[in-house]
Amino acid sequence: MVIYGYIRVSTREQNEVRQLNALGGWGILPENLFTDKQSGKDFERPGWLDLMGRLDRGDLLVVQSIDRLGRNYTEILEWWRYITKDRQADIVVLDMPLLDTRAKGEDLTGAFVADLVLQILSYVAQAERENIRKRQAEGIAAAKARGVQFGPDRDPVPTSFIEARRAYQTGTLSLREAAQQAGMTRSTFYRSCQRDGCPPKPRSQAKAKGQAPACRRIDGPSYQSQGEAAG
Repeated sequence: MVIYGYIRVSTREQNEVRQLNALGGWGILPENLFTDKQSGKDFERPGWLDLMGRLDRGDLLVVQSIDRLGRNYTEILEWWRYITKDRQADIVVLDMPLLDTRAKGEDLTGAFVADLVLQILSYVAQAERENIRKRQAEGIAAAKARGVQFGPDRDPVPTSFIEARRAYQTGTLSLREAAQQAGMTRSTFYRSCQRDGCPPKPRSQAKAKGQAPACRRIDGPSYQSQGEAAG
């Protein structure tokens, strides 16, 4: 029997020392210890695939925790069955003693209990993913109902934009004149007015009214002035 160890961290900046310490008491030879530094979203990892090419009947695979195998419980179940059924090797998950497929003498309940626990974990993980997606969808719907807009951050407008926009709204300045006063191109100035929820009125109509339409207050990171953004 050969004892193998598997270690995974999500990024190259993360340290695998904690997992190395956990596996230290198992007598795993350096050449039998496999490490990947990448996401657990799937099993397309060089260290893991190399390990699977060497694992044989009666061997033992030791990992610190189930999430070191991966984050996708559907694929974890598939690989778990492959290791324990097809390769007829055993798995020990150190931080969850029930996930130990080694038979205790003639007692085969170890593998049975481990499979059962893994099925439950898979169900719980899938239910939690669905709940997260549901909460995200509900949160987005609630935010949209409050008028929150989603999309990339907008560039800050210059400090002169507010006065130029007011003059344009009242018809004091034309679009070209207002854009020049704000130091913006006409298209950028016009889009900024539209984003404020105040579509510009025709110049003649604005003069007849004699006042600007009510507009949302311009504040927050999306509309901070260039001077404020620099500060």
